[in-house]
Amino acid sequence: MSKSNLATILFYLFLASCASSPPTHTENICVVFTEQDEWYADSQKASAKWGVPTPVIMAIMHQESHFVADAKPPRTWLLGIIPWFRPSSAYGYAQAQDAAWGDYQDSAGSWWSDRDDFADAADFIAWYCAISHRKLGIGVADAKNLYLAYHEGHQGFRQKTYLKAAWLRRVADSVAARAKQFQQQLNGCKS
Repeated sequence: MSKSNLATILFYLFLASCASSPPTHTENICVVFTEQDEWYADSQKASAKWGVPTPVIMAIMHQESHFVADAKPPRTWLLGIIPWFRPSSAYGYAQAQDAAWGDYQDSAGSWWSDRDDFADAADFIAWYCAISHRKLGIGVADAKNLYLAYHEGHQGFRQKTYLKAAWLRRVADSVAARAKQFQQQLNGCKS
């Protein structure tokens, strides 16, 4: 085996070892933080920086990606058999779209921030929610409306586009319930 082949193999093994597999029990935030021990500190840091509670950040991330680093929307299919384009550029833990991620990198993140990095994704969600709080007057602990603004964008939230989507309002209710559940679990597992 040549040195270049060996170097290539070692490089790919290194990349594979850096990949984080999702937690096995995503319904229990204590288990999530136990399995991914850096995530608690990362989410607390984002919470402290932007004033958005950790359970809200984690509930939105749970809804968007179920804590899968490289999550993408499913492809559409042409004629039912040919994989076609994805419906959006959403990617990563936060399912941040290209334009929103670019805005984040310009104003709050850095150019080396990655959507498939948990700390960056948690910071992005908290940043976006803090803007929703400032621009739209949504309370920082109001997971339902923060999620609606997150999903529809600030302009869509102002225009109340979510009123035409009963399914989305049900999802937002679910995010709010999960944030409450995560808060109760955190209260019990902090020790």
